[in-house]
Amino acid sequence: QVQLVESGGGLVQAGGSLRLACAASGRTASMYTMAWFRQAPGKEREFVARISWSGSTTYYGDSVKGRFTISRDNAKNTGYLEMNSLKPEDTAVYYCAAGRMGVNPSLYAYWGQGTQVTVSS
Repeated sequence: QVQLVESGGGLVQAGGSLRLACAASGRTASMYTMAWFRQAPGKEREFVARISWSGSTTYYGDSVKGRFTISRDNAKNTGYLEMNSLKPEDTAVYYCAAGRMGVNPSLYAYWGQGTQVTVSS
């Protein structure tokens, strides 16, 4: 069993930056792919980024490529999402997930509670 807790969300102006963290607990947490998804009101959950268990492989959704960076520190059982050049359309609840590698939410068995990111124009 893996538990995930996100932190770092908040309100930021367009063009600003935020860093989200995902603290994982559970003996096997570091063995899973870690991903970030987001969901805006009235929209489906959207893939943002994922990172392999070793940290050697990353993959980004087209809407965040070049602006967001995913990383992880397995010694601390923590994953991160560095978000730069934020846009109002990045406003959403951001979820951390752990599971199998892929972009489909159904591949991820473990989810955090989400953290709100609001970007003002």
